[in-house]
Amino acid sequence: MTTSAALAAALAGFTLGLSLIVAIGAQNAFVLRQGIRREHVLAIVAICALSDIVLIGLSIAGTGVVIAAVPWLMTAVRIAGAIFLACYGVLAARRAVRRQAEVLTADAAPDAASRRRSLAAAVATCLAVTWLNPHVYLDIALVGSLANSHGDARWLFGAGIGVASVLWFTTLGFGARALAPVFARPLAWRVLDGLIAVVMLTLAVLVALPLLGSPG
Repeated sequence: MTTSAALAAALAGFTLGLSLIVAIGAQNAFVLRQGIRREHVLAIVAICALSDIVLIGLSIAGTGVVIAAVPWLMTAVRIAGAIFLACYGVLAARRAVRRQAEVLTADAAPDAASRRRSLAAAVATCLAVTWLNPHVYLDIALVGSLANSHGDARWLFGAGIGVASVLWFTTLGFGARALAPVFARPLAWRVLDGLIAVVMLTLAVLVALPLLGSPG
């Protein structure tokens, strides 16, 4: 394998990775919100990036073929994903309309127990929006087939996707703090939570729609 072929495979993977990751969705909305709040950003970014790397490896190793061969796996993921997205969307909508909106301040530092509870909740939510998203498993089949079309360079193709993932989530998570002055106003939080509610509930409907189709 020549150097140019290796670079071409890695660049193709990087480009595909950005095209799949950089989109309005449940995971990106959650990372953005955590970044603006400056809460457990490193942990959230690490979970998202590492999850993508694991999924990329599994897709290249052939998990996409298994998913395609066992249809009920996708059905189970769709049901769980639709329920989770709907619940998260409702919670975001409630935040958007509540009277006492949150504001970015550093006046009251949470105690150690509160920080641990907050971290556990953030990690659990991050894992859910990542692994309960049925589109992730559809992407596995796509990534696996495209990667294996590169032959010996398939892992370089996967590495390119992994680099794109790490770059995107790092930029989104840590770059969001630049928006902190905007979100010092309660109205900005209401707008953000309203948009997140729309995104989550829309995704829940889109995820559930195939389950409502007539058999055959």
